[in-house]
Amino acid sequence: MGSLLVRPHAPDADGTVIEVTPASAGWQHVGFRVHRLAAGALLAAAADQRETCVVVLAGRAEVVVDGRSLGSVGGRARVFDDAAPGAAYVPAGAALRVVADGPAEIALCTAPGRPGRAARLIDESAMSREVRGSGTNTRYVRNILPQTEPADGLLVVEVVTPGGHWSSYPPHKHDTATAGEETALEETYYHRLDPVQGFAFQRVYTDDRSLDQTLCVQDGDVVMVPRGYHPVGAPHGYDLYYLNVMAGPVRQWVFRNDPAHDWMLRKP
Repeated sequence: MGSLLVRPHAPDADGTVIEVTPASAGWQHVGFRVHRLAAGALLAAAADQRETCVVVLAGRAEVVVDGRSLGSVGGRARVFDDAAPGAAYVPAGAALRVVADGPAEIALCTAPGRPGRAARLIDESAMSREVRGSGTNTRYVRNILPQTEPADGLLVVEVVTPGGHWSSYPPHKHDTATAGEETALEETYYHRLDPVQGFAFQRVYTDDRSLDQTLCVQDGDVVMVPRGYHPVGAPHGYDLYYLNVMAGPVRQWVFRNDPAHDWMLRKP
């Protein structure tokens, strides 16, 4: 398998700076791309058989579905602000347009879906917040589109990990369909660093080490997780943000920790 790391590039004609498709990833479910738009710029996506979660990472934008405006959402200046992103759910079979109110960074998170669900803005009150872990394993989580909210396949969450802390840790995986114990979910990590010249590390590995990559992540990179454990470490001095997109045959996040490291959760 080639590198799981995808680097951004200069914005193209529609503002795309990074993209992962099922074809480019070699999997079946998750699609992800980020657009950086100037004020007034239009981002359009034709109707297809994929549902979309629009995440206004920074800035503000109007979301229009099948010609009907859902309103203008967003407003935070940067992903590290203590504020929810703007977000909207767009069902499969619907045409999408996003119009930037000012400079904006927009993520489109996609997965196979079925037409018929209602398009909607995702209110901040529906994005539950959590503090996970303790000590240098503490991180701050906002569930943008959790399994408790309606969708066909998508799960979307953002996480801020302070410098010197670990995240997705102890290492866990969700690549095997075992009822009640684990679900099979593909996943992307979209990483941002503060300050931007920082770096972080992410390892993706399987029990048999047939997959074992340790990746140096820079601001704007995507790491693809087709299978395996996938812990992340943020060095001292650099806070790490990531946006996770997950999807698979069953829309449920059930994971298994690496047995070699699970002991720390049982430590008194």
